[in-house]
Amino acid sequence: MSDERSIGPDSTAARVALWRALHVAIDAPPHVLDDGIGLQLLALDPSWQQRGDMDPEFTRPFRASIVARARFIEDLVVEQAARGLTQYVILGAGLDSFAQRRPEIASRLTVFEVDQPGPQAWKRQRLTELGFGTPDWLRFVPVDFEAGGSWRDGLAAAGFDAGKPAVVVSTGVSMYLTKEANAATMCEAAALAPGSTLAMTFLLPLELADPAVRPGLEMAAKGARASGTPFITFFTPPEMLTFANETGFRNARHVSAADLTERYFAGRTDGLRPPSNAEELLIATT
Repeated sequence: MSDERSIGPDSTAARVALWRALHVAIDAPPHVLDDGIGLQLLALDPSWQQRGDMDPEFTRPFRASIVARARFIEDLVVEQAARGLTQYVILGAGLDSFAQRRPEIASRLTVFEVDQPGPQAWKRQRLTELGFGTPDWLRFVPVDFEAGGSWRDGLAAAGFDAGKPAVVVSTGVSMYLTKEANAATMCEAAALAPGSTLAMTFLLPLELADPAVRPGLEMAAKGARASGTPFITFFTPPEMLTFANETGFRNARHVSAADLTERYFAGRTDGLRPPSNAEELLIATT
């Protein structure tokens, strides 16, 4: 086993993949997102659902948020592809499975997965072992962010066409970056060809979160701090919209938890819905 293969995904990427799988395993249909690919990649012992961070009640709002944001972005990509978009960029791709779950759409695009070299090498090997392989339209872009690597430079080396628009996605990342690092990413995205879209999540200040989920968010923040990757940047929706305008986007809109609830959870009787004032979405266009 090579050193790169042994690195594996980080704990946050693995947890997100497992929450997506948990949604399918324990929540009643219709499922907002049907994704068990990450679980296949991880190849865990069948007892994975007994982990403390998989508790059905505790994780209910968080897994709802995870599948809602993923479904919204997937719908956005499908909509843009129907309009002729040909490039999709996933920053911090982790165990994203769009290419494996939706090949009928993904194969009409060039999908660029940007991630740290070690976890990405592990994922590529697991995809090969599971028989998914790496089609030509799926481009892995290893970028060592910790060493100051540029995702725009990595994209160019992987065949990205700067003259054509793209959808660029960043989920679950902004809270770990400084405001300056977030601004740099957004400025790079805002400089993409006209007609490009950035979809990114942002975390609201914890004191604004629904009381029912605030303890869970505080626990996550404590765990992130202990692991050396603390939550350091928070935005309110007005601040996020202003930030998007200041970094060069032509238009920006906030997609709230209420918007996602209305779109994907209407009529459910099991209480499954994303929490308000926690992690929400910015959609910005060039």
